[in-house]
Amino acid sequence: MVELSRTARLDVLVEGYVRMPHVAGTVSLVRDADRVVVVDPGMVADRDLILAPLRELGVRPEDVTDVVVSHHHLDHTLNVALFPVVPVHDFQSVIEGDRFTRRAAEGTQLTPSIRLLATPGHTPQDITTLVGTPDDVVALTHLWWTEEGPADDPYSHDRDELRQQRERVLDLATLVVCAHGAPFRPGPATPR
Repeated sequence: MVELSRTARLDVLVEGYVRMPHVAGTVSLVRDADRVVVVDPGMVADRDLILAPLRELGVRPEDVTDVVVSHHHLDHTLNVALFPVVPVHDFQSVIEGDRFTRRAAEGTQLTPSIRLLATPGHTPQDITTLVGTPDDVVALTHLWWTEEGPADDPYSHDRDELRQQRERVLDLATLVVCAHGAPFRPGPATPR
């Protein structure tokens, strides 16, 4: 696999949480080369929680060139329509408007600093967006809900597969932007 470049800028727009019955998914913005990528534009308390940080960063919805969804749960997809018709990347395809193009996510390079990895674990269809920034290799992923895990994801169909994918991502990433909590630096206590 080609080494990941380290030129991207990453901004977390919304830090996700689970405080039942309230749930929000982490929403991130990645900019590299000519691409402006929103990852997991899902459930939030108010859509302006996504749009206001974009405005503060000087990014309009029509500037977005790609959307990536880590998997197809609503808490990660609900607000895809905030953005114009652009390629939406998932585990098996690129969807643009009514055009469906089948392709596996594994190894897809959106830019030299943005790569998609197939990382089934939370669901069989999960992907991780790997981002090379000047300071870190960042994994935007649902392999962890928060820094604490959970160690046994209640949605996972295959605990061994989850563990294998977590190990794979930990071999690559120095920072994890998880699905429902603050970004964290992996360490010995990180659930495997």
